[in-house]
Amino acid sequence: MILALYRSHFRRFCLGFGFLPAFLFCAGALPAHAQHRDLNQAGQPIPAMQPDVAIVDALQHVSVAKIRHTIHKLVSFHTRSTLSMMDADLPQGQGIKPAIDWVTAQFDAYSRACGGCLVVKHTSYTQMPGKTGYLKRIPGPTTITDTYAVLKGTDPAQANRVILVSGHLDSRDSDNFDSHGAAPGANDDGSGTAVTLECARVLSKMRFPATLVFVVEDGEEQGLFGSKHMAEQAKKWGWQIEGVLNNDIVGGDTTPGHTALQDHSVVRLFSEPVPANATPQQIRELLMLGYDSDSPSRELARAVVNVARSYTEADGLKNDETQTAALRPVMEFRLDRFLRGGDHYSFNQEGFAAVRFTEWRENFHHQHQNVRVENGIQYGDLPQFVNYPYVAHVARLNAASMASLATAPPPPADVKIVVSELDNNSTLKWKAGAGAPSSTHYWIVWRPTASPNWTREIPAAKLAGVKNGAYQASADGSYTATLPISKDNVIFGVESVGPHGQRSLAVVPMPTR
Repeated sequence: MILALYRSHFRRFCLGFGFLPAFLFCAGALPAHAQHRDLNQAGQPIPAMQPDVAIVDALQHVSVAKIRHTIHKLVSFHTRSTLSMMDADLPQGQGIKPAIDWVTAQFDAYSRACGGCLVVKHTSYTQMPGKTGYLKRIPGPTTITDTYAVLKGTDPAQANRVILVSGHLDSRDSDNFDSHGAAPGANDDGSGTAVTLECARVLSKMRFPATLVFVVEDGEEQGLFGSKHMAEQAKKWGWQIEGVLNNDIVGGDTTPGHTALQDHSVVRLFSEPVPANATPQQIRELLMLGYDSDSPSRELARAVVNVARSYTEADGLKNDETQTAALRPVMEFRLDRFLRGGDHYSFNQEGFAAVRFTEWRENFHHQHQNVRVENGIQYGDLPQFVNYPYVAHVARLNAASMASLATAPPPPADVKIVVSELDNNSTLKWKAGAGAPSSTHYWIVWRPTASPNWTREIPAAKLAGVKNGAYQASADGSYTATLPISKDNVIFGVESVGPHGQRSLAVVPMPTR
């Protein structure tokens, strides 16, 4: 029994790192569950989506040169400390205020280039100091300003759906309270800001049914203050955020000696296991159902992995600037790095699906450090240690994910699994998501309980032709599907699929009688 559990967890570990050949390494040529024919009575293994030619073309315009220019410009502000907003003695052109003005000007330029398609805004508030927690990092009343641009969705029925990308503008050195010292912030988080701006520049040339929002946040280094404010405002404004892609430290550090263990072919993708705003009763239910890895954020991470198979891992995206197009997201089954946090968590707390992109191996000589050479080691977050082609790859993955999700129909609503009887078949029920176009199809996906990613799929309508299967679409926009697969052995999800194959996030079913 103990050996079986060990092998199961070890196999899950290997799959979580995306080692497809790992079956040879992880206790056998195939996982035991793959040998059970009853799990494979319907559907097929999930293939990569057919790439959308418009998205492929847009990704070709992501520019390493633009990203390099953005990061060097951000470094030129000497410091982007949030606390510098309140300083009147900084030399002209230094501090976070001129950096905010420059970011705003970039968004404005992108909007002019697309005929005014972007609405560029700020949202600000005054953060007061305190004596506990992160509030101790605020020495006095401090203005926090988030800058964002909105590309409104073209479908009035779907325009309130939002896909959001973000990076934080502020930087710091070794001393949180030093608002004057050099804090270049090239990687942390000039790289994430560059990804956000490049997504805005490239995607503003396209139009989508849903709305895209590009956010450059403030106050991250003091305690996620800017993202908390942005998430709260989004909730207040009634934004239906389906996914937040937060980019923080995605520069792919290139320090000699450090690169031996760096991996520029992957980017870490962190996501919460269960929703941060779930009640204790909801958490107990999720754990009982085995849904401890099926929060909307975790489904967002799975969607990004699927997008990567079609776009950033495709040879067709290769160009001379980036030398290689291969970039694979590695799902990390935790909220963030060990005992650390990021801006995506602020959105999680408001009930939104949000994930964090971060380079494979961070170099802490270049994070939160005064610029200096000590014992032959260069400290400080300097632009010379950024891998600009790598940042471009991360930008492509973000842009492809945003475009794919914004093109897809809204996720299905009120997804249920019938548990009124003991049965080796499984019956799912759901409704069309708000604003779903009439062309929407629905696919059912599933995976063995020990698998990190969806393994099989079937168009729900095809279940009518499967032995012991059934499908019914009602005039009121509700659907029922029965699969000849036991709910005891797998986790199901339902996805909305558009006519060109773009897929929504999967929604796992809750029990109903």
